[in-house]
Amino acid sequence: MGIEKLLEGNQCFVECEYQENIDYYKALLKGQNPHVMMISCCDSRVVPEITCHAKPGEIFVHRNIGNIVPPGDWNVGTFLEYGIHHLKINTLVVCGHEECGAMKALASRQCGDDVLIPGWLRHAQPALNKINTERADSSDPEKQKEKQTELEKENVRLQLKHLRTYKIVRDAEKAGKLRVIGLYYRISTAQLEVIDPGKSLVQG
Repeated sequence: MGIEKLLEGNQCFVECEYQENIDYYKALLKGQNPHVMMISCCDSRVVPEITCHAKPGEIFVHRNIGNIVPPGDWNVGTFLEYGIHHLKINTLVVCGHEECGAMKALASRQCGDDVLIPGWLRHAQPALNKINTERADSSDPEKQKEKQTELEKENVRLQLKHLRTYKIVRDAEKAGKLRVIGLYYRISTAQLEVIDPGKSLVQG
């Protein structure tokens, strides 16, 4: 598999989707005009362009382990700056998801011999602390699943707070030029749920 599988898939894309919509794809050479920017998990089961039925050029995506927004992070910061200042996108989304491996690792504290992942996941620790305060541990698989789901959703809320540590986000949201939204994707149903709708944009 590996690279052969990628090249085979690309050839199929070229011969089918690209050729059938060649004018659309040629127009992308002139630039991009996405209608939303999204911070999502890099879990291979969660693909915003597919789950939101979007074409290339419609979603400006930043993906990382656990859809995390560390305050003061250059990677996230440049994504925000380019999307808000240069692409003039007015909708910013943090999207968590069901069965998130990052949140499972955080909750279980089982990162094995990993060197970098534990440090990354500390940016989600306050979400775990909150859930542990609100929900007792249980041996019931159903209750464990519910707690995991609540952690995944609370992590989205936490990362929305982290987003607002960036001046560019605070200023745009305060001016009514940016709507910051929290979403949750259920792999089991393929449905998106709104965790936080954010503030409406100023019209005009």
